[in-house]
Amino acid sequence: MYRRLDEAHIVDTLRRLELRIGERFPGSGLGKVSAELLAAATESVERIRGLRRPNLPLRIGAWTLIAVIVFIVFEALLHLGLAPRWVDFAAFLGSSQAIQNVVFLGLAVLFLANVETRIRRHRALAAIHELRSIAHIVDMHQLTKDPDQLLQDAAVTASSPHRSMPRFELSRYLDYCSELLSLTSKVAALYVQDSQDPVVLDAVNDVETLTTGLSGKIWQKIMILDRA
Repeated sequence: MYRRLDEAHIVDTLRRLELRIGERFPGSGLGKVSAELLAAATESVERIRGLRRPNLPLRIGAWTLIAVIVFIVFEALLHLGLAPRWVDFAAFLGSSQAIQNVVFLGLAVLFLANVETRIRRHRALAAIHELRSIAHIVDMHQLTKDPDQLLQDAAVTASSPHRSMPRFELSRYLDYCSELLSLTSKVAALYVQDSQDPVVLDAVNDVETLTTGLSGKIWQKIMILDRA
């Protein structure tokens, strides 16, 4: 029961977080980011369910082509008289490029056998890249939320960001950013829960490393506020 991530619980947690941010900071950019992450998580759940289902038309087509290639190779190697009229197998075997042709056919078989995996990988990587972008957007929202504004008086320039949050609201804002980053990594982890694709796993690990590092910066700010 507690050995798998639950997609429904992740979506529900994101939905509650969006409400919390909207109630605390109505109309804020962070609330819009949380809404985008909720939409991305909902789309990811549907996408992952589709990736789990076998693509039967693609499999049938790929394995039919593989069977045809294997049949042609075996006919050529065994010198059977069942070859199609448009294929000269004697010339195929007698040519200097016979080995090269067999290698090319073998590569074609490998490509066809992995075409479904490649399509799934492409879709998963596109979604994970979107989650990585959302993590960077969350980081941009907390970038100017500096606790130093509450600890000391500083001269404000014409280009200084507007900072009007009291200590409690600033702490909650930073905490919401940290929660969004954590949930972003959890949504990404859903893509490898039922997959052993090393390329997708590396991409998910990159997102987790990114969100952990960004969250670490946020918690440094929160700790400064707690010590104030």
